[in-house]
Amino acid sequence: MEKSNISFYISTVLKGAAMGTANVIPGVSGGTIALITGIFERLINAIKSFDLKALKLLTAGQFKAFASHIDLSFLFSLFLGIGAAIISLAKLFEFLFEHYPIYIWAYFFGLVIASIYFIGKTVEQWSISTIISLLIGTISAVTISVLSPASENSSFIYLIICGVVAICSMILPGLSGSFVLILMGNYQLVMIKAVSELNLKILFPVAIGAGVGLVAFSHILSWLLKKFHNQTIAMLTGFIAGSLGILWPWKEAITEQFGEKVKTVDFNYYTPQMNGEFYFAIFFIILGMVSIAATEIIANRKA
Repeated sequence: MEKSNISFYISTVLKGAAMGTANVIPGVSGGTIALITGIFERLINAIKSFDLKALKLLTAGQFKAFASHIDLSFLFSLFLGIGAAIISLAKLFEFLFEHYPIYIWAYFFGLVIASIYFIGKTVEQWSISTIISLLIGTISAVTISVLSPASENSSFIYLIICGVVAICSMILPGLSGSFVLILMGNYQLVMIKAVSELNLKILFPVAIGAGVGLVAFSHILSWLLKKFHNQTIAMLTGFIAGSLGILWPWKEAITEQFGEKVKTVDFNYYTPQMNGEFYFAIFFIILGMVSIAATEIIANRKA
């Protein structure tokens, strides 16, 4: 039993780290990783359990019952991995995007291609409603991907709004919280500068918005998964498919200088040349696809 518990904690921390890593990357969704690794619905239900019953248990001092009600061991392990990854990888990915952008984007492009298949196949029955849901998800993600980014804004209220919107997109498969922050103009401010410097003046209002948005949005997703499971999964698959354009490896960041800061405001996409760099990128795309396939095989064996 103890070995099983240790295995559970390690596995959940690693899945959290994968989600945290994904959330740092513009165009990649932590929710996609949660869905791929089989913890998406458990995560949504655990977050949704922060309700009046949880408050009553906590105020009554029934800490064991409170921990069981909110699935605390799962949430603690998961968010430990998420937090550790975000803090430790912010500077690493800043370096990788600066020196090896095509290979990083290629790897995640492969991840998402494979994810579309493995998540889409979990739809138990395809019908007109699930196909429509798939199309709605795809069109919505594509529409979001072509929006023009806003300017950076560090006001307290706007940072709270950024937290609400980003956290909802972070747990929604196919919709990247980091990319949404790019659209809102605050990706560099929040995910790179504030995280790497642990700037609480910026992170505190974002955390407030994230906490409120996470609990509220989890109720909506939980209800949809219970009432319209196939349609919801199909729509999430569409979100993931629609995000492929954002992840196209061959693009150049369009940046603007703001005082001493340089921030990405958009991307210029182009067709690759058939050279050594192209074949290396194809290798990383295949590696990304194999990573998802291996994750699926391991998950099925454990099941």
